[in-house]
Amino acid sequence: MSITPSPQQADAIAAIVHWYRQCRSQQQVFRLFGYAGTGKSTITALAIQALGLDPMPRIGAITGGALFAAFTGKAALVMTRKGTPASTIHSLIYRVSEATPEEIARVEKELFDLQRDLGRMGPAERTFAETQIRRLELRLADIHRPTFLLNDQSRVRDADLIVLDEVSMVGPEMAADLLAFGKPVLVLGDPGQLPPIKATGAFTEAKPDVMLTEIHRQAGESAIIRLATLARQGIAIPPGPHDEHVWKLPRDAVSAAQMLRGGQVICGRNNTRLWLNSAMKAAAGFPAPYPAGQSEKIICLKNRHDLGLVNGMFVSLADIRDEGGLAFSATVTTEDGTAISGRHRFYKGHYDDHVQRDPDRERRDWRELRGLIETSWGYAITCHKAQGSQWENVIVYDDRLSRTAEERARWLYTAITRAERGLVILD
Repeated sequence: MSITPSPQQADAIAAIVHWYRQCRSQQQVFRLFGYAGTGKSTITALAIQALGLDPMPRIGAITGGALFAAFTGKAALVMTRKGTPASTIHSLIYRVSEATPEEIARVEKELFDLQRDLGRMGPAERTFAETQIRRLELRLADIHRPTFLLNDQSRVRDADLIVLDEVSMVGPEMAADLLAFGKPVLVLGDPGQLPPIKATGAFTEAKPDVMLTEIHRQAGESAIIRLATLARQGIAIPPGPHDEHVWKLPRDAVSAAQMLRGGQVICGRNNTRLWLNSAMKAAAGFPAPYPAGQSEKIICLKNRHDLGLVNGMFVSLADIRDEGGLAFSATVTTEDGTAISGRHRFYKGHYDDHVQRDPDRERRDWRELRGLIETSWGYAITCHKAQGSQWENVIVYDDRLSRTAEERARWLYTAITRAERGLVILD
């Protein structure tokens, strides 16, 4: 690379090289932290080059080198697009184990037989049977959920170094499973970003080995970075223009129709997401409850690696046919313009939630849901869903999700740093 690092960046590169060559047997994890605009990715690339390591391909038989991964599928996709082959941590270290149809049928029959015979049982036998029935009911309630087991044949075994980007979302259990492979791990963290929904960030909770504080000159000239810094520090962002592409406005100053032209909308609450999506798709002229193949904005909600679809990826659907019940079918093209071969079936439930929210929908639909692609309207997404992604233009709809000042600072900082060029904050 022809980039000349600053003194702080040069020190960071030297520290990484020293750790890997001299200290990795005593210290498995090296933490390189820095806020937006400090050049973590550039420093990492220069350090990998200095170590003489090549990036390992995302798939393949090549052994040795640096293996790159991220928490979200979209973050891994962004890294791959920029020339660094990357996978999700989950796909790297786990294999899936699912209940077979035969196992499900066996549990259902056992439950049916016990319930049928309950009235003919004596008191002691009945008490035991009732306990068994409760156990089987609990088993059936979760039998549709896949179990993920540590993959002892993971390609992590063949890597010289694991590099993790966007690690603020990695929780303690996943971190422990990754470290169990015993490989040196370089983690890139931004302590200003949101932690996992149900836990703390396993890697960002600890003290960094290097904390980058200098904003690149080019990044420092960005109004987006300036506003992100204010948000991270808990300082109120003044209303009005901050440059010709960055504004803070009242919520009622921008209509749903205007939002359609303003970039990706990011909000905090799921209820806000549902409302914004309904308003924006109606403003776009798409009143139907399900996609009709008219350039609607559709986002994947779960990975389907067998089809090349990842959580957070936008897709276009065409030749849509209603299949009754819980599914419709369509042909699919990814946001990169790649046409997925064949016709595929999609779950209706996430679209139904835009008409009437039902928190028990997926649990009730689990049988029919197996094998269906899960997507939803993507005009507005939550900030957690946006992590790992960036867009040229972003509208942040501030619905005051966070309960504490620290949570609010993290939420707003994360949402703002999804924008590359244009930003509108609606407050």
